[in-house]
Amino acid sequence: MPVLEGSVGVEDLVLLEPLEEKSLLENLQLRYENKEIYTYIGSVIISVNPYQQLPIYGPEFIAKYQDYTFYELKPHIYALANMAYQSLRDQDRDQCILITGESGSGKTEASKLVMSYVAAVCGKGEQVNSVKEQLLQSNPVLEAFGNAKTIRNNNSSRFGKYMDIEFDFKGSPLGGVITNYLLEKSRVVKQLQGERNFHIFYQLLAGADAQLLKALKLEQDISCYTYLNPEVSRIGGIDDASNFRTVQNAMAVIGFSEEEIRQVLEVTALVLKLGNVEMTDEFQANGIPASGIRDGRGIREIGEMVGLNSEELERALCSRTMETAKEKVVTVLNVTQAQYARDALAKNIYSRLFNWIVHRINESIKVGTGEKKVVMGVLDIYGFEILEDNSFEQFVINYCNEKLQQVFIELTLKEEQEEYKREGIPWTKVDYFDNGIICNLIEHNQRGILAMLDEECLRPGVVSDSTFLAKLNQLFSTHRHYESKVTQNAQRQYDHTMGLSCFRICHYAGKVTYNVTGFIDKNNDLLFRDLSQVMWKARHPLLRSLFPEGNPKEASLKRPLTAGAQFKSSVAILMKNLYSKNPNYIRCIKPNENQQRGQFSSDLVAVQTRYLGLLENVRVRRAGYAYRQGYKPFLERYRLLSQSTWPHWNGGDREGVEQVLGELSMSSGELAYGKTKLFIRSPKTLFYLEEQRHLRLQQLATLIQKLYRGWRCRTHYQLMRKSQILISAWFRGNKQKKHYGKMKASALLIQAFVRGWKARKNYRKYFRSGAALTLANFIYKSIAQKFLLGLRNNLPSTDVLDNRWPSAPYRCFNTANRKLQQIFHQWRCKKFRDQLSPKQVQTMREKLCASELFRGKKASYPQSVPIPFRGDYVGLQGNPKLQKLKGREEGPVLMAETVKKVNRGNGKTSARILLLTKGHVIITDTKKFQAQIVIGLDSVAEVSVSSLQDGLFSLHLNEITSVGSKGDILLISDHVVELLTKMYQAVLDATQRQLSVTVTEKFSVRFKDKSVAVKVIQGPVGGGKNKLICKKKGNHLEVTVQ
Repeated sequence: MPVLEGSVGVEDLVLLEPLEEKSLLENLQLRYENKEIYTYIGSVIISVNPYQQLPIYGPEFIAKYQDYTFYELKPHIYALANMAYQSLRDQDRDQCILITGESGSGKTEASKLVMSYVAAVCGKGEQVNSVKEQLLQSNPVLEAFGNAKTIRNNNSSRFGKYMDIEFDFKGSPLGGVITNYLLEKSRVVKQLQGERNFHIFYQLLAGADAQLLKALKLEQDISCYTYLNPEVSRIGGIDDASNFRTVQNAMAVIGFSEEEIRQVLEVTALVLKLGNVEMTDEFQANGIPASGIRDGRGIREIGEMVGLNSEELERALCSRTMETAKEKVVTVLNVTQAQYARDALAKNIYSRLFNWIVHRINESIKVGTGEKKVVMGVLDIYGFEILEDNSFEQFVINYCNEKLQQVFIELTLKEEQEEYKREGIPWTKVDYFDNGIICNLIEHNQRGILAMLDEECLRPGVVSDSTFLAKLNQLFSTHRHYESKVTQNAQRQYDHTMGLSCFRICHYAGKVTYNVTGFIDKNNDLLFRDLSQVMWKARHPLLRSLFPEGNPKEASLKRPLTAGAQFKSSVAILMKNLYSKNPNYIRCIKPNENQQRGQFSSDLVAVQTRYLGLLENVRVRRAGYAYRQGYKPFLERYRLLSQSTWPHWNGGDREGVEQVLGELSMSSGELAYGKTKLFIRSPKTLFYLEEQRHLRLQQLATLIQKLYRGWRCRTHYQLMRKSQILISAWFRGNKQKKHYGKMKASALLIQAFVRGWKARKNYRKYFRSGAALTLANFIYKSIAQKFLLGLRNNLPSTDVLDNRWPSAPYRCFNTANRKLQQIFHQWRCKKFRDQLSPKQVQTMREKLCASELFRGKKASYPQSVPIPFRGDYVGLQGNPKLQKLKGREEGPVLMAETVKKVNRGNGKTSARILLLTKGHVIITDTKKFQAQIVIGLDSVAEVSVSSLQDGLFSLHLNEITSVGSKGDILLISDHVVELLTKMYQAVLDATQRQLSVTVTEKFSVRFKDKSVAVKVIQGPVGGGKNKLICKKKGNHLEVTVQ
């Protein structure tokens, strides 16, 4: 591939120099630390799990990689998915994408990315979108029921999955088929420390609402269930409740009915409740140990939920029926055997439920048989496992990985051989490790480990894991890939790590020690016939369908296939399927054991690179030639190195390539010319070409810069010259235009003076001197006289409110007309004032003062304008007692009115008579007419009044006076405008100061030593007279105007 500018390290390990494990690890680490997680080995992609979300996915990157070929951009999983899809669509070649790696290396995420890319680039349409959505939504369902948290991975696939996606001739998806392999059902009943059961159990308890939990007879507390590990009930970054809703929605999209979803959850709940069925010791009459259920409540709840007879279920759990052709024998089970039966039932129910879910998804996404289709297979299967305690599950998992490694090596070599054969290049044999001997050790039909295990399970007599191990030791005592304690002792080797019940196989990935304890039971995978029959009798449709062998009419005494035989058969079918398709490889690597971003453990990665065979893969790719590329793209990239082919070449692509390489004097041993491609043996040769191309690019860049600068300077000069000529032309033209204009203006001026002189000369000849001025003055005076006489005849009335005035006949009289209008109005007003009596003049002054104080501020002011100020509203002349209250020196009473005084304590009002004289404000009671409060006008500091239709006002008194020390006075008057106007004038006359009158709805009054906030608000508007309601609460007084 071309070495992309700005790349980090070597993007294709085929070009790595030197080719050794150390340089390979350093290159992977360098790229990983720079967040370049993908690296190529030819068309194989290596993916290092970053344990974080990187900004290299999504629609933008999908569109980017869709438009380029495999090697044109940085290594990416999208590039491999695009290559596989285009080959499938354009060449009608079935494809398969093999994703391998150990647990926690990112295989599941890689399969999701491949699926999302294919879904994004394939066709559109309602039916196509529906199929794509169903295929994508199968992932969360299978993850919930088949994935779990392990020590190495928070979302580890505990089953193998192979999905065939089927496309039509246009590349649009039609549907698919999912095949699952070896679900780790032992996890249902037991998990290692720090691990969880399958996700669905935790999602159900966390996400189901109270109604659903009640229907399933479940509690939300995880510690209530024996099969769940309460120590790790939650996983950081994973929301079980949200994932449960996602699973429900996904099942609905796939096509599950609401009834089917409910039945699946009921069977899931059944497995949880089975774990809580506790066995207890019992003894028969003859002393034989038996077992029973400690608490029957759990059995009864299971029976009620799925329609089972709880007594029959208890009998099936605690006893076993042995049936021969002649008789039936019922034997009781002790506690250990009963617990085994219970756990076996739970594992079988969950395993069969998982198989049913896969089958149900296949029913929804299957394709009709009549349509022509091509297939893309995606294999996401468990990686090679080496644990501290390896059992039967690890044995079959590693067997599957041995087969996949065999496929990988054979297909890689086959692909190389076929490409060289197509291109006519001689093939050099490559030495590599053939793991066929290990596969035969495990799968040989007569002498393989699986065959020996089946034979031991089927033979009569005493059978145990020890007898099985003894048979292996006898059969494989000289096999170089098999070890045990017995074979080591025979060879006089001492290994303290090898247990007596263990054997070791030298896999391609390294040596793995297996503990044979439980091999027989796990291979038999037996479920007592009594339990199958009880499950078949359930009235629950789904549970009943999972145990067809429980039907007495279909009962068979034939022993079912062992788990090992079934898995071996499935692997054989898978291998046949893979061999029939064009392979694409994704090799996933886990950088550290802690699932931490940025950490790269060289030792851990080295182990994985060894068992993934990455170095062997590179050596196979470089066995003949490390680099190959078609003639046309090669010529496009390197034709600039030859003067013959640059900048134009009219010959053929191959001839152009030969011309370029011939001028570079390349060694003939480094090159080989195929039919459509050029082959280069050593990466050094490619690096030399890239170096020469880089130097040539610098030369060309300098040449282009030189030519560009010259062109830019010439263009700039020409543009400046053109601009200068244009500016000069415009300047000269403008100068001549201005000169011509001046000459023309001068000529016209001279002509005007000459014509004027001639006219004046002729005028003096025929007319009297000054006649024009006399005529003009006469005309002006006549017009002015006519205007004034007309104005005299059209003068308005002497009413001061009459605003009419005739307009001027000519604009030259507008100013004089306005001035005459002002003079007339002033004369009319003076004439009106001369007719008024002194009392009327005083009244007008009071109205003018009221206007200045309250106009536009007080809502009741407009109503007071037309009403004359009376001053006496209590009949002062007929009340001698009131007249005595004022002193003789006070003069006449300015204002006498009945007011309401607001009580300082509770806010209630009481009637009082207020007398305003030239020097005092006197407040008396209404019965005895005795003065209660006498206030000097010099003691009144300020008056506050509201802007509403009310008569409330406050007299703010100076504190230094005896009256003011008791506090301000709050009064209500029906003639507040008149009262405050007269008070304002009286204060001005008595003290020569202007009384401050504040109009506001909020003000403060001082009652003795406390300050009270007064707030006036507008209540509901009624049709009658305004009414005030006072409410005092603490230091607040609220007055409502109604």
